[in-house]
Order: sequence, then structure tokens, then C-alpha cells
Amino acid sequence: MRTSRLAVILFFFFLPAIIFARDIEVIVEDEDLAMPLEGAVVVLRDRTQFVCDVNGKALVTLPDDRPAIISITYPGYETFRLSIPGTGGTGNSGQLERFTAAMRLGGIMQGQELVLEAARPEASETKSGRSVAISDRELTRTAEIGIIEDVMNSVKLLPGVGYSGMFSAMPSIRGGDPGDLMAVLDGFYVERPYHWLGSISIFDPKMVSSARLSHGVFSARYGHTISGLLEITSKSPSPTETEIEAAIGSSATSVNLSVPLSGKGGFLFMGKVTYWDTLIWAAQGLSRVVENETLDMVNAVTTAPNIRSAAFAANYRFTPNLEWRLNAFFGSDGVGADYKTDYTSNSDDSVEGVMEMKADYLNYQGFLITGFSASPSPKVALRFSGGFGLLRTITEDYVDNDITAAFNDDFFDLFNTFQQSLLETFGVKKGGTYKAPNVNAGVDLENTIYNAQGRFDTDIDLGKGFIAAFGVQELYSMWKLREDIDLNFIEVKVADLDPKDLPPVILPFLDVKGLAIVKSLPFNSDVRNQGFTTSAYGLIEYSSPNQRFGTELGLRVDHLYFMGNGFEFQTMPALNPRLNVDFGILKNRGIIDSWTATAGSGLFSSIESMLCFFDPDQFDLGIDTDVSDVEVKFNRSWTSVIGTKIDFAQKYSINIEGYYKYVFDRGYLTADIISADKIVPSFNFDGVGKVWGFDVQLQKLESRYWDGWISYTYTWAKYCDPSAGGEGLSNGSTNTVEDWYFPNFHRFHNFNLVLNVKPLLWFNIALRFGFASGQPRNKVSNEVEAYPVIYIDNEGSPKMIQKYRRKKLDPEDQGIERTAWSFPLDIKFSFYPVNRNGRASLEIYVAGENMMSLFYTAPPRTTFNSYTGKEDQGSSSGSFELPIPMISFGFKWRY
Repeated sequence: MRTSRLAVILFFFFLPAIIFARDIEVIVEDEDLAMPLEGAVVVLRDRTQFVCDVNGKALVTLPDDRPAIISITYPGYETFRLSIPGTGGTGNSGQLERFTAAMRLGGIMQGQELVLEAARPEASETKSGRSVAISDRELTRTAEIGIIEDVMNSVKLLPGVGYSGMFSAMPSIRGGDPGDLMAVLDGFYVERPYHWLGSISIFDPKMVSSARLSHGVFSARYGHTISGLLEITSKSPSPTETEIEAAIGSSATSVNLSVPLSGKGGFLFMGKVTYWDTLIWAAQGLSRVVENETLDMVNAVTTAPNIRSAAFAANYRFTPNLEWRLNAFFGSDGVGADYKTDYTSNSDDSVEGVMEMKADYLNYQGFLITGFSASPSPKVALRFSGGFGLLRTITEDYVDNDITAAFNDDFFDLFNTFQQSLLETFGVKKGGTYKAPNVNAGVDLENTIYNAQGRFDTDIDLGKGFIAAFGVQELYSMWKLREDIDLNFIEVKVADLDPKDLPPVILPFLDVKGLAIVKSLPFNSDVRNQGFTTSAYGLIEYSSPNQRFGTELGLRVDHLYFMGNGFEFQTMPALNPRLNVDFGILKNRGIIDSWTATAGSGLFSSIESMLCFFDPDQFDLGIDTDVSDVEVKFNRSWTSVIGTKIDFAQKYSINIEGYYKYVFDRGYLTADIISADKIVPSFNFDGVGKVWGFDVQLQKLESRYWDGWISYTYTWAKYCDPSAGGEGLSNGSTNTVEDWYFPNFHRFHNFNLVLNVKPLLWFNIALRFGFASGQPRNKVSNEVEAYPVIYIDNEGSPKMIQKYRRKKLDPEDQGIERTAWSFPLDIKFSFYPVNRNGRASLEIYVAGENMMSLFYTAPPRTTFNSYTGKEDQGSSSGSFELPIPMISFGFKWRY
């Protein structure tokens, strides 16, 4: 009975669409030449889009029989509005209604040549072996889901991208370090384009028209990365229409306004405020009724995460061959927390007290970009752009503790009879308690980065399929860093120290197993460094008339000149040749529209990010001579890619790529924390890595009822830090047993399903699902042991306390293991109420992120407590997932 009722309900639910929807055929052609315009886009008032075929025809489904106004767009042409009369409920006698749109050229005629405005070569398209592009429609469906709308939400779903969790906008690209991903906005390199310490990016989907991830052998036009390049193209204002968009949701409010300027340009303003106060309040209330230690951490939030951002874009075409543009952005973000671990309520009665960790974070950044595009002749394109930016971050972290613990009886078995007789000197006695020394560790950091850039690019059509391009770029940066780190409780094993350097009071205990002493290791730095990165490139492209063969050969040269207070040095020029070859195997054969294959190989370079804060008084470059004589190197990689792509007639596409990457001269840090009296980081430029893998993407292109893609990525990546020796601060190292290790961001398997279902014109379902294998971590023993720690208190008296640690594994048991698999699932329901106006549209949405937490959650983040010898909720995490779904809702109005 229930089944029949459900069937009846569904029948009447879909009945209006079945009865009143009607199909029409729209034919789009050039007004003067009467030629069909393949690729013209027909847009309904609810933003549903239809693309014209090779004959300029599109089958358009209207929601009902009422009058409608549709918009038609095509590059280089004025937007065309077509009025569709209603049928008045009389139907059309089974005949397909046909309407013709004759579009007028938006450019001019020069002599006998047709001049159209076109994107720069490689500006937006997907190219096998080089890059994957995301259109504005795909961004709307994949990035505008959930409590944070971020372009990186879409990028993280692409093949070759490692899963990084819900709150991380810094994924690993094909096994590369997450920090090596370089972002470019309209040709301007944006340094650290993130909010909340990398949790999300500054690129809101409403300010972006397209995004492209280049993770293969991409063009020599760009550099400064050995892993991946994210090219962002900003939205341009409409030159003919005033447009406004407003959105109010459970976590953000935004407004966009576009105003035309005499049909030759316009300006676009975008503002957004993100607020999490209500979300934090709701989660804190839930933590009181749901017992979950991870969820309890939300009660530590003192300043709710917040973001304030604004963007401005303008362009103006002075003549058909000269256009000016401008982009500006300013944003700020912050968060605060006061996390307390209360041992008084702990089930372990031997430990009492509180450990407190406070953190406050404030960040703001902005940039201004401007440029000109000119075409002095039909075969030459010139582009000039320049700009400047500012980034300032203030961080204050503090750890304090007040812990009292009891000595375990087994603790005294570590000492012989003579040593036990001396324990009272340290305030130790059986059945007694001890006061843990106050950690009192703090980090106070102020980081300011200024940068200015300029670049000039030229493309020249040489004829017969050849294009030559060259350009020069200059990137100036100033880094100011004030950093005070005070680590007052660093343990060092006595067995690693020279007995001559030890206090006499410790000498009778040298044979005690695991004995450690406490050192205070401060690190203070106040630097102001400057760098000039000069780049130049040249390339030549060729494409045969039938597109059966194409190639690009280019050379890019990067050079760094670095100077600070009393020192300067420079790198050797990094030569980066790159070659790509494309083959057209089939075209328009049966169900195959096109089948291409590609192969490429090239060199890439980037600067180690920590080098910008080098201070000769605090850092070590591994030399005893003048700092100016040191050979600082670029990070380098040699990448080779092969791939094939097939486009099918039914708008399906499959792309398969395999790659190998060899990393060399990679910079990393080590530090001596045993023999030194303070932390002395050392730069090393001998790191190497080997990465290989393959990506597969099956995509269903834009269609009436559904579209999306499936992608799978396999990545094998190992690195080696020869100068680390298994000690110190080796970047990303998870294994001190082997010379070659899997970095801590590595995952073997990444799978993504992106699905957009449109059962009705007024109802859409967007779905994101994936799974990712775990990240590496060192194997640890489940057995613990007590050990003594000696320190000098504030009054100069020696004290001894008891702590716990995991027992060392036997050599045959040492190695790495993997964290649990992750299964992210996000879904969004969008409703588009019917509007008779035709120029305004409304979207009402409800979205849920992390929905798999209703059924599965990876094991929570834990850390070993050295006072209790047990696992606590902490920072050693195998998952970025939350234990609860994140629900958001709101509406968006467009006119």
C-alpha cells in the first residue's frame, strides 16, 4: 500500500513537467554571413544552458507553455535576446517550433578580415598531458556547495589531486609538496592565496570565470612550481547589461554588481562576509548532548572563524585592438581558540591538573592588478600586466600547564640501591607526587610580505600553422618576519650527550635506562629580506592544417637575486626546456568525434618557501665561509607525461595520462636540537624524490538531464633527505628508519564522483563523493614504559619527574603504516521557482557536507600523553573529517 501511495505522489509531482514542458528548436547564425554559429549558448531564465551543434541548432526544453525570453551568447558577438511566444495551452499539433536568432558581430571589420575577440591560447581549454580546465558552470555546481564556497572545492575533485580533507585548500598535486602549488590570477602570481592558514583559498567562485590546473608539462609561459599551476581567470563585467546577484546563507552573505560602460566595458564589484558564529553555537550545543571527544574541541573556540573579502574588476575597450583591465582584491580572516585538557576529570587518578593551549590568528591580504591587451596587426598579440600585493599574518600561540602526578612503583625499579638513596635529593619518594614543570612555551609571529610584478608577453602568427611567443617577467618580493619561539621544556636523552657537558648531580644516574634532561631552546628572528626573480621564455608552436600533428617547444629561464641585512647571494640561472607533441589519431569516425594522443617532457623550478626568511645570525647554510659564497639552488623537477583523450559523439570524454617525475636539488630544513644551546636550522639543497602514477577521467559533458565526471588517481611518491640523517626537522618525513620515505601527505588512491542531476527544470541535485586511501605514519608500539626526566627548577634546585613513552619496536617490526581510508560525501538540493519576468532568477538551496559521518567516520585524531601513558584526542591525525555532517542553506537572487 505504501509503495502504491508513493508512486501516486511521484506521478503527480512530475506531472506538471510532463504535461506543460515543450521543446523548441533554436537556430543561431551570423547576421551578415548567414553561417551557423557552432557552440553558441542558449540560456534560459533559470540559467539552464543548451549548446548549438555544428549546424547552429539547439533543441531547447521550456518549462511550460507560457511566453519566455531566452538569451544567446557567442564569443565576439553581442548578446541576443529572443522572445518565445506562449501557446496558450493549445499545443502545437505535434510540430516542432523553430526560431532563428541572427547575431550581430560585436567587433569590427578590418578590410576583408573578420576580427573576433578570442582568449589567449591555452587560456581555458583542457589539454591532455598538460592541464584540466573547469568552466564557470562546473564551478557553480562543484564549488558552490556547503558552508564555504571555494574554487579549491572543485580543484580537489580533479584527477591528479590528492585528498586533503574538508578544511584544507593545499592538496598534493601528483605527489608534490602541497606548498608548491602556485596560483596565478590573470597572469599575476598570488603568494599564499589562503584564509585560515591554508584551510580555504581566497578564490570565491563568484569572482572566477574559469580555473585550470596544469599538472603536466605545461607551457614555458609559466613557472615558479615543480608540482602544479592553478590558473584563475577572473570574471569580466558585462559591457551591455546591468547585473546584480545577492546571496544570504547560514554561513555567508554576498553581493555582486556589474555595471556596463557605453557598451565597451564595465566594472564589477563583489563583496562577501563569512560568519561561523551560528555554526559554532550549534556545534557547542550539540557537544553537550553527544559524547564525542573530537566534537568537544569546538568548545575551545573563543573567536569564531570569520572572513571579510571584497573584489573589484573593470575593463574598457578603447579601440577594437586595445583593451584595458583592472582587478583588485582585499580580504581578512581570523580565528581564536583556548583549548584546555582537564586531567582532574580523567579516569586516571594518578594525574591531576590542567594543560591549556591558547591561539589567536589574524591575517589580511590584498593586491591590485592592471594590464593592457593590444593587437597592432592581425598576426600579433601583445599583453602587458603589472601589479602589487600585500600579505600580513599575526599569530600568537601559548601553552601553559599545571599538572600534578604520582610516582608509579615500577618507576623505582629503574634505579639501583645506591641511586635510590639519592632520589630524595631530587624530591622523589615512594608514594609521593611531583609537580610537572611549567611548559610555558610560546610562539609570537608577525609576517609581512610585499610583492610587485610586471610581465610582457607577445604572440606572433608566423603563418602555415606556426606561432612564436616570448616574454619577460620580473617578480620583486620583500619579506619581513619577527618570530619569537620559546621552548622551555625540550627533552634530550642523556645517552646522546657528552658526559663532560653534564652537571655533576646527573653523573651517578648515567646508566639509568631512558634518562633525559630538559633544555630550553629559544629561537628569535627579526629579518627583512628582498628578492628579485627574473624570468624569460621563448617558444614556438606548430599545428598541421588537419590537426593531425602539433607540437610546442619552449625554453624558460629563472634567476633569483637575494639580499638582506649585510649579505646577498644569487642562484645559477635555471634552464627549463619543455617539449610537447600531439597526435590526432581519429576524427569524426563513427561514435568518435576525436581521438588524440600526447607526449611531453620538461624541466621545472621553484624556490624553497622557507628561504625567504633566511637570517645569517640564526640559520646555517652548511658553510664556514662568507654567506655570499653559498650556492643556493632552485627546487627542480624533470617531468614526463604520456596521455590519450577520446571525445565521443554523445558528449562523453575519457582522458588517461601516465607520468614520471624526478625531483632534485630540493630544499629542506634540518636542526640540531641535541648539542646546540639554541635552535639553529640548516638549509640543505640536496633533496631528491621519485614520483610516478596515472590518472583516469571519464566525463559526461553538459546535457539536459545530467552531467559530471568520474576520476581515479594512483600516485607512488618517495623522497630522500640525505643531510637529515633521520633527525631534526626533515620536511614531510614520516620514517626515520629508511633513507627513502613516503611523505606525510602521500596517498596511493584517490577516487572522485561528481554528479549533477536535473530531473526538472526547477530542481537540481549536485553530488560529490569520493574515497582516498590513508596517509603514512610511523608504526608505534602499544607497550609503554616509564622513564625519569631531570630538570632545574626556578630556584636552581634539581628535580626529577616520571614520564611515559612508547617502547621502541624491534627492528623487524619498524616501518610505516597507513591511516584509515576517507569517504567524503557532499550533496546539494537546489530549487528554482518559476518566474514570469524572465530576467530575474532565484535559487533556494539546502546542502550537506560530510554526510558519510552518519555511517562512517575515520578513527579520531589522537596523541600520546606522556604523563598518563595513554592516548588523548590531539593533533596527530589520520583524518581531517568531522564527526558530524555540516548543514547549510540559503538563497541566491540574480537579475
